[in-house]
Amino acid sequence: MNRMRTLLLMPAWELSSGMGAAVPQAASKLNPLQLRRRGCLQDPRWVPLRNFRVSAAFGTSKIARSVKGDQKGRGNTDSDKSLVAFEGLFERGAKTKATFQEALDIFCKRDIRRRGHVDFIYAALRKMKEFGVERDLAVYNKILDVFPKEVFIPQNFIQRMYNHYPRQQECGVQVLEQMETHGVMPSKETWLLLLRIFGDKSHPVRKYQRILYWFPKFKHVNPYLVPEPLPQDPVDLARLSLQRIAADLDARITAYQLPHVEVLDSGKAVDHPHIIGIQSPDQQSLLARHNPERPVFVEGPFRLWLKNACVYYYVLRAELLPPEERKEEVIDPERNFYYPMQLDFDLERGPWDDEEFDIDEVEEGPVFAMCMAGAGDQATLAKWIVGLQETNPTLRQMPVVFRLTPGPRELQAGPDSVEEENGEEETVRSQSGHQES
Repeated sequence: MNRMRTLLLMPAWELSSGMGAAVPQAASKLNPLQLRRRGCLQDPRWVPLRNFRVSAAFGTSKIARSVKGDQKGRGNTDSDKSLVAFEGLFERGAKTKATFQEALDIFCKRDIRRRGHVDFIYAALRKMKEFGVERDLAVYNKILDVFPKEVFIPQNFIQRMYNHYPRQQECGVQVLEQMETHGVMPSKETWLLLLRIFGDKSHPVRKYQRILYWFPKFKHVNPYLVPEPLPQDPVDLARLSLQRIAADLDARITAYQLPHVEVLDSGKAVDHPHIIGIQSPDQQSLLARHNPERPVFVEGPFRLWLKNACVYYYVLRAELLPPEERKEEVIDPERNFYYPMQLDFDLERGPWDDEEFDIDEVEEGPVFAMCMAGAGDQATLAKWIVGLQETNPTLRQMPVVFRLTPGPRELQAGPDSVEEENGEEETVRSQSGHQES
């Protein structure tokens, strides 16, 4: 028994140096207390070191690559090669939903341990818009199914407190954030997948709970919903955009020209873009009372975003009248029976009420009409002015000035043509006979 205790208390370097054969002699000469005093249990220099086991996912992270020092460039090259290899799975065949799901199945069947699944998921998220599946819930659930199951679930409170497998949890949160960006509502299947992958108290599950809480609240917050999906026809998209811009429900939309191709006698094909305009009865009355000696201006293009679609519109407006020429309009109290047009309140104010208000009032001239056209050149917008003259006869007597800034098509044409058109301000006397000819 004493010999066994002596063997356990001997330093590791004595055992490794071949001194284990002298155990009986040491046991006979020294007692256990003496051996314990000179033992290795309290001396950390003689304790054998143990290496940390690093997972394959952590070995490919940015932290591990930065520690390598001389092998930093080599690690970046290997990571880039892995990303290129993963992106190569999505380059097979046509870019459809079926081929995207086929690439996910190929990766899942390649290795049962799903090595490199984090990089593959990031590559799949980048490729979703090219395949047109960025709004498909089934595809997002299939991407989450790439994660290994029941591997990243914390087993105790310490693992849960110190963010167990942070790189994998960050990747799962990134999948949910892309769903949130594109307005995709997660389902119960998404929740079950997250539970099997990360556990109940993980960051992806909490992100799922936040989405489930806020999405129904913001779904009906906008009273003027944009249809999903947006119309692909430019004429229908222009009608929808002009209705959202106009504040008057009585405004009428007119198609002055529909897109068509005209073939001349010489065989040359000429494209005619669409011209869609909108004008309300109040705007017509303002234009009828406008002084014919003062010019009106065609300005634009101005941007309007409808989700991911950007459209451009033009306005017909006039300059603000000087103060001496303005006339206050007397509003008839019986003009509208639904709501009063003017309110006069005599409110009592207290001694602590602040009667000084700092309000920046920017007065602008009246807007007579708006339009959207397939081309922003002066010739196309002149057709819009000719169409407005049919419903606004006084417009024939007014000079029209085109203040056009370079639009997206003019910018693509080249910088030389932009410099020539920039700063030009041409005045056109809008005579009906001259315009129609």
